[in-house]
Amino acid sequence: MHKQPSSRFCFLCGKENDSGLKMEWKSDTENQRVIARVRVPDHFNGYPGVVHGGIVAAILDETAGRATLLEDDDNLMVTLKLEITYRQPTPTEEELTVVGWPTRITSRRALVEGELFNQKGEITATCKAVVVRPPEKIKAGWEQEKQYWKVYNDKEMP
Repeated sequence: MHKQPSSRFCFLCGKENDSGLKMEWKSDTENQRVIARVRVPDHFNGYPGVVHGGIVAAILDETAGRATLLEDDDNLMVTLKLEITYRQPTPTEEELTVVGWPTRITSRRALVEGELFNQKGEITATCKAVVVRPPEKIKAGWEQEKQYWKVYNDKEMP
């Protein structure tokens, strides 16, 4: 497994985002999966002790989308459609595991899926998504940030 790149200000992976989750994903190319662990603080709850559904969706969206990076860390796509199924409450302040994988990838789009697990190994939410090549406007803005899209070591972490 190898660590995937992170950015500066992304809510999920941004190393310089003080409000973010600072997640790190690993590519398991042998099993065609991306995997991350995260502990969501209480201040991202919807109800006491329960992760807000929008945060759950963001975690699954990013993880499923990162499945397009299994073979190429620059194969970035954006979400066109995201379907979330909430199976049970996702707890805050507990280590969660999220897994994503591609079901089909073409040169212009991909079908990806993901699952979020609680500490007991129970699925709390799942997703299916369609991701596509970003529009030119998004790609142009990304060029300025691309230098910060990298695998950070512990010494570089803010």
